[in-house]
Amino acid sequence: MLSSKPYLIRAIIEWIIDNGLTPHMLINTTFPGTVVPAQFVQDNRIVLNISVTAAHNLNLGNDQITFAARFSGKPYEIHIPVDAVMAVYASENGKGMVFQDDEITVENQAGVTEPKKPVLTVIK
Repeated sequence: MLSSKPYLIRAIIEWIIDNGLTPHMLINTTFPGTVVPAQFVQDNRIVLNISVTAAHNLNLGNDQITFAARFSGKPYEIHIPVDAVMAVYASENGKGMVFQDDEITVENQAGVTEPKKPVLTVIK
């Protein structure tokens, strides 16, 4: 079964925009394939404004999120694997969603590997 994470990311972003707020994403920059400006990374994390005025040519794919943005006036191409997204929230009020690893699997008593249910937390 496909991961629900990219669908949830798109839905939360749409919900935030529909409410006239500014969507931000918290990214784990240690995840392989993450391309962000290193000078803005703190504690292996970066917060990105993904509003239509900040993230140009935003592509919210099922595996990768890409867009062009400016940091201190300098242009950058941003590439974020969907699995690197830790949270999506509105900057004005902090409402949104925190993601935990939804690809964790567990072995049941019969020895069959099955997905563990994801745990999602609402940011207040």
